[in-house]
Amino acid sequence: MYAKNIHQKFVVLHIITGLTIGGAENMLYKLLSKTNRSLFEPIVISLMDLGILGVRIQSLGIPVYAIGMSQGKFKLAEIYRLIYKVHAIKPALIQGWMYHANLAAQLASIFTFKPIPVLWNIRHSLYSLNYEKPSTAIAIKVLNGLSRFPKKIVYNSKISAEQHKQLGYQIAKTVVIPNGFDTELFLPSIESRISIRTELGLKKDAFLIGRICRYDPMKDFPNFLHAAALLLKDYPDVHFVLAGTEVDWHNQTLCQLINELGIAKSLHLFGERQDIPHITAALDIASTSSAYGEAFPNVIGEAMSCGVPCVVTDVGDSAWIIGNTGRVVPPRNAEALANACKDLIVLGAEGRNALGKAARTRIIENFSLDFIVNQYEKMYEKV
Repeated sequence: MYAKNIHQKFVVLHIITGLTIGGAENMLYKLLSKTNRSLFEPIVISLMDLGILGVRIQSLGIPVYAIGMSQGKFKLAEIYRLIYKVHAIKPALIQGWMYHANLAAQLASIFTFKPIPVLWNIRHSLYSLNYEKPSTAIAIKVLNGLSRFPKKIVYNSKISAEQHKQLGYQIAKTVVIPNGFDTELFLPSIESRISIRTELGLKKDAFLIGRICRYDPMKDFPNFLHAAALLLKDYPDVHFVLAGTEVDWHNQTLCQLINELGIAKSLHLFGERQDIPHITAALDIASTSSAYGEAFPNVIGEAMSCGVPCVVTDVGDSAWIIGNTGRVVPPRNAEALANACKDLIVLGAEGRNALGKAARTRIIENFSLDFIVNQYEKMYEKV
C-alpha cells in the first residue's frame, strides 16, 4: 500500500537534484526542520550526492539517500536505482525540487506502477531558454509536455508561475508558495557587526555592503563589482563582503576582474560559510546583482529578517519581497546599482535603521517560516 506507514504518518518523499548549499536546498532543509513529524514522515533522495545539507538533514533524524548521478546526466543504472528506492519507500506522495528532480520524480512515479501523486517544485524564473544550460533547457521543455501529470506545480515566485504559464505549463496545477524565513535565526545583532569587523581587521564603524550567493553566471558578479568600483570613487572607505560557493580568492575569473578594477583592498571574499546569519546581520546594506534566473532569492528575505536594508535587481519577485523597504534597480546596470547604494548611504544610520525595522516587520508578517511550512502541509493533506 502506498499511503501511510504503520504509525499512520504520511510518508512524503522529497526528490532533489543535489544537496549542496543553494536556495532550493536551503528551503528544503528549513521545511524539513519545521515539518510536523506527528503527521508526516519525510524522506529525501538526492539524485547526486549527500552534500553538506544532506548531512544536516540526516542530523534531523530524516533518512537521506544519494543516487550518485552526474550533474545533468541520467544513466539507466542510476534511473533503475532511483525507481527501486522509490518502490521500497512506498511514499504517500512525491515532492520534486527543481527541474531535473521534478522529471525524475515523475518518471519514478510512472515506473513504480502504483498511483503515487507527484508534486513539482519550480524555483527558477524563466526569462529565456537561451540563458539556460542545454540540459536544463531540455528538462524545461520535457516537463512542459508532462505538466498535465503532476497533482500540483509549486512555484516560489509569482513571476516564475506566469513565465511558465506562457511557455505552456498547466495553469490549473499552479500553487505559489514563497520562501519562508526563520526570524529567530536571522536576527539583528550588534555582536555580529562587531565580530565580523574584528575578523576583517576593520574599524567598528566600517561600512559593509554584502553579496551572498554562489558563483554563477546568472548572479552577475561583474555587475556587482563594477558597481563597487563606481561607489568607491565617492566612498573610498566602504568595504564589500562576498560569500558563497566558489566566491573566494581561488576563483581566477573573479579575482582577475577584481584586480583589473583595482578594488582588491576593499573586497573580502569569504567563500562558502556556515555562519550566514552571523555575516548577514553584520551588513549595513545587502545587495543582489542577478541578471536572470532568480525566482524568490533567500538572501533578500534573510537580510530583511536581520533588519538590513536591501538593494536588489528587478529579477523574479525581488521587488515584491522588499516592497518599500529598500531599493530596486534594473538588471545589468552597474551605475544604477551603485547609485541605489549611495542613496542608502546618504540616508544615514537612522534612516537605514528605519528601513531595516520595516523590512524585518514585512518578513515576520508575510514570509515567516512557520506560515510557509503550514501552506506546504495543508497542500500535502489535500493531495
